[in-house]
Amino acid sequence: MASPIPDPSPGSHPAPGALGQAEPAPERATRIEAHGIDHIPDAERHGRPPDLFSVWAAANVNYLSLVIGGALVLMGLSLWQSVAVIVVGNLFWLLTGLIATSGPAAGAPSEVITRAMYGVIGNRVMNAVGGWLVSVCYFALNLAAAAAAAFALVEQAGITADTGIKAVVIVVIAALTLTISVYGHAMIMKLYLPMTLALAAAFAVVAFAVLGHTDFSYRPAPALTGLELWAALLAGTTLIASGPLSYTTSPDFSRYLPRTSSRKAIIGWTALGAFLPSVVVCSLGAFAATAVDMSDPQAALEKILPGWFYPVFLLALILGTVSVNALTAYSAGLALQAVGVRIRRSVSVLFDGAVAVALTLYGLLVSNLLDTVSNSLQLIVVLIGPVMAVYATDVLLRRFRYDGRALTDETPGSPFWYTGGVNLAGALALAAGVGAAVLCVNTLYTGPVASALGGMDLSLPVGMTVSATLYALLMRPLRPVE
Repeated sequence: MASPIPDPSPGSHPAPGALGQAEPAPERATRIEAHGIDHIPDAERHGRPPDLFSVWAAANVNYLSLVIGGALVLMGLSLWQSVAVIVVGNLFWLLTGLIATSGPAAGAPSEVITRAMYGVIGNRVMNAVGGWLVSVCYFALNLAAAAAAAFALVEQAGITADTGIKAVVIVVIAALTLTISVYGHAMIMKLYLPMTLALAAAFAVVAFAVLGHTDFSYRPAPALTGLELWAALLAGTTLIASGPLSYTTSPDFSRYLPRTSSRKAIIGWTALGAFLPSVVVCSLGAFAATAVDMSDPQAALEKILPGWFYPVFLLALILGTVSVNALTAYSAGLALQAVGVRIRRSVSVLFDGAVAVALTLYGLLVSNLLDTVSNSLQLIVVLIGPVMAVYATDVLLRRFRYDGRALTDETPGSPFWYTGGVNLAGALALAAGVGAAVLCVNTLYTGPVASALGGMDLSLPVGMTVSATLYALLMRPLRPVE
């Protein structure tokens, strides 16, 4: 079994421009990004860690956060229990920030870096299931949410949202989203600051209206106690944490930063950019649930928002969904390349978008497919928790060091080929964590452990703990030497 190689010294590879190579063109927002899953040379690195704040802020001022915040109160939690769960669940953004440090270290996206954890061949399977498929499903669900807001906006304009209009609306929203994703990293970095400011202004008005109707002493009658309360608290925390845990793709958006960028700054700006808006918007959803029925947030909030502002609110919901889906589509394109499909990143993004649009059209206009996809993604938490745990553990074991050029080597001679192209340590740790989580889950079905504990869903902490611990133990013989 081959051992992962230590971090290369800065001078271990030819400098850009050496050996007759042309100097690379600078990255521009108006130019389609040339890089896909290939290594980003040091000469093309740019930006600062604070640039990451707006990327994650814009992606987390969205409709889904309102829905989740309201759902906590509907689950039977009091207002302040809901707020506590929101804060605790969003602390998992620190893990998203931690793994973002691997992007500048390797100059590669997460879809390539995970070869260090699962091996070249094993990583293709991981990207097919945990990367591409999940991303496309999330894209379809988010697109459906944006479409619902757009349908309401069309009705506000006095136009009947029939089947043809709905299809056009879905395609237009997808086209706007995919345009950002196709142009890529520079476009995302350029647009997300003004998008963050626009969304913050819109949700400030939402906050003013919601806080004026909030019952700050709200407690459900009867109040949850004992095992029921703990089960609700754990389920709520898992629901909130599923957001940050799904972003094992955070290195995709940090990989252009210079190798010398501060790791603490990368962690801090990534986590803070996501944590603050997530806590605020989820809390607004919980506050609103004390005054209106948040089982249908869009209709419920119309009752308490100023009439003139409601169309602006719908536009903000669409913009927020576009911002999160642009990141999702961007990473899905990289995942498809990492699976082994030999196409340009821009083409893979368009392909992923076409699949997601087809799912959305079929689900909204023909079938209840999106309900099926949504239910399936509820079970994905048993996968994304262990995946994040393995990734974060690997970053710490390697002391934030990755050889980006070696990671691009997919031949049997690669230091990340391991045994038959699979790193058994990563595969076994992930399988054990997922297996343990399945025993403890209580979502679409109740596992035996959850059943024995009166419905308490421990899948998140158990799955992550098992995967992280086993991976650290199995990787000990292979641990890179600093």
